[in-house]
Amino acid sequence: MDAEPDNLEGLDQRAGLSEFLRTRRARLKPEDVGIATIGRHRRVPGLRREELAQLAGVSVAYYTRLEQGNGRNVSAEVLDAIARALRLSETEHAHLTHLAKPRQQRRRYRAPKRQQARVALQQLVDSMEGVPAYIGGARSDILAWNRMAAALFGDWGAMSAHERNWARLTFLHPDYRELFRDWEQKASDMVSYLRLYAGQHPDDPELSALVGELSVKSEEFRKLWATHDVKEKGHGVKRMRHPLVGELALAYETLHLPDDDGQFLCVYHAEPGSTSAEALRLLANWGADAVRAGNEVPRP
Repeated sequence: MDAEPDNLEGLDQRAGLSEFLRTRRARLKPEDVGIATIGRHRRVPGLRREELAQLAGVSVAYYTRLEQGNGRNVSAEVLDAIARALRLSETEHAHLTHLAKPRQQRRRYRAPKRQQARVALQQLVDSMEGVPAYIGGARSDILAWNRMAAALFGDWGAMSAHERNWARLTFLHPDYRELFRDWEQKASDMVSYLRLYAGQHPDDPELSALVGELSVKSEEFRKLWATHDVKEKGHGVKRMRHPLVGELALAYETLHLPDDDGQFLCVYHAEPGSTSAEALRLLANWGADAVRAGNEVPRP
């Protein structure tokens, strides 16, 4: 039976801290940190708590309390030492700090019921005629997009605001598996982003509802959520198969908008002179026909 997701009324930071530390410790092999294991039987994967505590320079009792979710009054120096011992990435280190930060020192998060992109941002993406572009918001909501984004991903305007969320589209709309050639990587990246966001905004009720919905409806989401992986990926390449133009390899760039409540601009583009660039040109020329064809792909 799969582990139950820590699916919470507002996300439980104690459970999140505990599971994050446990899963990070389990992924480290003793030989990774110079611990000899010849002839020694090990009943648990990864490092033991006492081994990790020794590497971090803290007592076993202190580390055990922290791994049990008790992060009250933990110092930045101790968190830094544990992060080094666990070989955390910068993103993971920041996530650990968010999880361990005492609740009384954290401002309660009050997310707006519905985010909106500013009119100027909608005009900006509309002006990007040759490339797919959209404005994203909290919890991976899709707030605004241009005609090329609709031609590539489907007519989001035909969906409800509830559906226009990348996590829901990825896990609950089966045809997105056909659109994204690297669907497994897309799914993993999506959950890692939500985990990162959850560490920063545990009191967001809409996030809790989203995690609950996906946990009930998607076994794949439940399994990925249980890994507690976090990462921030602002650029890369996505491989897609479009019903009109076939295979595309598109680079994307994500630009955060600091004055707009965590919103971001995401733009896709192709290498000049490539077959993918020609495919985007064809999508732009087909206009409404391309949007209608794209709309046939991501509908459930």
